[in-house]
Amino acid sequence: MTNLFTTESKQIPITKKMVKEAYCKVNSNKGSAGVDKESLEKFQENLLNNLYKIWNRMSSGSYFSQPVKEVVIPKAGGGERKLGIPTISDRIAQEVVKTYLEPRLEAVFSKNSYGYRPGKSAHDALQKVRENVRHYSWVIDMDIKAFFDEVNHELLLKAVDKHVSEKWVRMYIERWLVCPIQTSKGELIQKKGEGTPQGGVISPLLANLFLHYVLDKWLEKEYPQLSFVRYADDVIVHCHSESQSQEVLKAIKNRLEKCKLRLSEQKTKIVHCQAYNRTRHKNYPKKFDFLGFTFKPRPKATKEGRMFLGYDCEISQKSQTRIVQKWKDLKFHKQSNIVIQDIANKLRLQTIGIARYYGYFKVWTVQRLFRNLENRLAKWVRNKYKSMKSSYSKAYKWLKSIRIDYPTLFYHWQLFKTI
Repeated sequence: MTNLFTTESKQIPITKKMVKEAYCKVNSNKGSAGVDKESLEKFQENLLNNLYKIWNRMSSGSYFSQPVKEVVIPKAGGGERKLGIPTISDRIAQEVVKTYLEPRLEAVFSKNSYGYRPGKSAHDALQKVRENVRHYSWVIDMDIKAFFDEVNHELLLKAVDKHVSEKWVRMYIERWLVCPIQTSKGELIQKKGEGTPQGGVISPLLANLFLHYVLDKWLEKEYPQLSFVRYADDVIVHCHSESQSQEVLKAIKNRLEKCKLRLSEQKTKIVHCQAYNRTRHKNYPKKFDFLGFTFKPRPKATKEGRMFLGYDCEISQKSQTRIVQKWKDLKFHKQSNIVIQDIANKLRLQTIGIARYYGYFKVWTVQRLFRNLENRLAKWVRNKYKSMKSSYSKAYKWLKSIRIDYPTLFYHWQLFKTI
């Protein structure tokens, strides 16, 4: 790809190198086809011509995106989430602009914003919340209702104009914002001045810019004595007292309404972070979920071994239920025609991801989850071997012998002495 194409860039300063690097990023992220049904593999069959076409049109200002494919996925807690999947070409075009804009926007973003930012992770956000609950007794657990569907275009472009003087950048952002959605039935839904597809390459950057002015900068100015953590549209605000948390929540509601957003009344709540050294408050919940973890009162030990009631996080029940359901859906326990190595190969990447994400702070907190996996393996043993069909104890004994001989076969076997 060193000689991607020979024509020099035109009036818009989009270079051959920018398009090439954008393609490499999109390719590494994989992803499914858009409305044109062109997969990455199909796109690569005519790679040079496809990349040339993107560059030629973007650099001349004549690039227009295709409709965004709507994909509906179930939420862990019930309901549905609508994702917007651009075509491969549109993802590359968006990546060009995102990469161009990101450094200047990163320079102004708040240190309390963690989602979809280079050098920051969900674990960084969780760690900051862990630190904050030691110093603040109260939390506002916020849920912005239908955020990606209701982002106001006029206000968003106002924020863009504050940092972007290039007309061609604004032009492409506007085109992506008004791009229609195509449903699974082929119906085109036109935008009405709001929404940015949750699934678009540039959407997270635009969402962070919008919420930087709507919330981050506003909170830092109005309540500098407080702390907050934002990961995309998931926000945790830490307060010192019950009255302060009520006051701040009311102010946030008013602020969001002025910015054409709203809180979910059902999912937004004030939480008291109950610990050994804090007065009990029976009228408030004691736990909240954030990024797949539940923060709640938990027993902890001092260096000397004395136990006390602290406040910390572990994998949430919702996350455990979702993971267990995925294992059930695999139905490997019914596949008596396969060998245990096949199961290990199928589960390996998934179990590594689960253990490293949810066991990041304390790996023993996911032991109970992996015990469920061990139970499913025992079911498979009973279904495969007639001699063990009537006995779980024999199945577990067989698994134990395999574990002794092949301790690295399953990732979770390397984490725990016993399951």
